[in-house]
Amino acid sequence: MSQIVQVGNEILRISPKNPCHIEYSYNGGRTWLSRYIGTVAGPFKDLQTVGTQLVALSAKGTFYSKDQGRTWLLKSR
Repeated sequence: MSQIVQVGNEILRISPKNPCHIEYSYNGGRTWLSRYIGTVAGPFKDLQTVGTQLVALSAKGTFYSKDQGRTWLLKSR
């Protein structure tokens, strides 16, 4: 797994400043914008794409997103 993944024409990453946030870039990483700011999933540790889903390992379990990291649902603890 990784802390940065390619999803379509965007790059998503775990924020280096706050691991509870997901950021995205649409210009190859030159600038980063907030995509998800929350604590439902806890601090993110790793990201991976699996088919059309984004999967994240966090301090609270394994979570998945079907909307490019905007919302996260618990997959397993």
